[in-house]
Amino acid sequence: MTMMPAIAPGPVAGHSPLVARSYRSQPRPRLLGFWLLIVAALVFAIVVVGGITRLTESGLSITQWDPILGAIPPLSAAQWQRAFDGYKAIPQYHAFNSGMTLEGFKHIFFWEYLHRLLARAIGAVLAIVLLVFWWKKWIPKGFGWRTFLILCLGGLQGAIGWWMVASGLEVRTEVSHFRLAIHLLAAMLIYAVLIWTALDLFALDRNVRNVRLKLWPFVAILMLAAQLMLGAFTAGLRAGYAFASWPKMGEQWFPSGGWTPGKALSFNLASNPIVVQFEHRWWAWAVAIAVFLLALASWRARRPGRAVVLMALVAAQIALGVETLLSGVDLDLAVTHQATAALLLAAMIWAAHGVGAQQPGARRSRR
Repeated sequence: MTMMPAIAPGPVAGHSPLVARSYRSQPRPRLLGFWLLIVAALVFAIVVVGGITRLTESGLSITQWDPILGAIPPLSAAQWQRAFDGYKAIPQYHAFNSGMTLEGFKHIFFWEYLHRLLARAIGAVLAIVLLVFWWKKWIPKGFGWRTFLILCLGGLQGAIGWWMVASGLEVRTEVSHFRLAIHLLAAMLIYAVLIWTALDLFALDRNVRNVRLKLWPFVAILMLAAQLMLGAFTAGLRAGYAFASWPKMGEQWFPSGGWTPGKALSFNLASNPIVVQFEHRWWAWAVAIAVFLLALASWRARRPGRAVVLMALVAAQIALGVETLLSGVDLDLAVTHQATAALLLAAMIWAAHGVGAQQPGARRSRR
């Protein structure tokens, strides 16, 4: 009986090691987009926690900036006392909280600690995701610089956060409302870039390229950014407490004596609590008109779902703003108001991307 020679196993047709290795290193736009949306969700969470931190006057409870060891909270009674002593040394404690107990301090410490912990988590998740995608060669061509820019913006935001906190540690009893606004707008910029980049990656996965941010959607988003800035000014100046009535401010549309005579125009517009509340109230309607026009453009672009979401969110946001005023700045309402602002920005980015997207067929016909 003749024995057949043993045949060494070889690669299956179409599944050679080279082909398999090539497939494993193919760009994964959809997967990267999914992870960027997870990071955007974390940014949304930190914006909400940041609102709670501001409203509970917790932002100055941690008086040191230690990006690495600061992730570990006080674990012993001596460590808690040392942290409390640091808070006792700043003007805010002497002005507002001179009778605060250690237990009371732990409450405000929690919110600021959670805020900083989320910031560290966002940086870590983004860095790990980008490192893995770079190592695996999964980042699509043209997106490497964008993802690196997002990472750099995250690092800059950490520095801005400490710069903001430092403004309230020596002379002031609260952080500068200008620095607070810059901190919020920087967070919203990162949030918007994450969402837009994720949408670009999803579009690339469908073979849709070169989505452009058109002029009117861009203007509408800038108008919302101005309202976010005014909201930060309102929070930083505690301007929301000035008048708990609507639509009038007390008995008048604009209270007599609300404008500070002898002060520069810039001071009244940006640092006078009454004027800032007035601006924040009425600029909201300009933003609502801009959102309506963006929704109309989205509807005409055959994206009715995005248009409906936009109108629902802007209506909810205005209602929440009014209720926040009437409630005397209730914590839950105020935080929900800030969270809805972030959702509205996300919806505007989503709608603007849909308006600027080209149809896959149009792209293929141009090849």
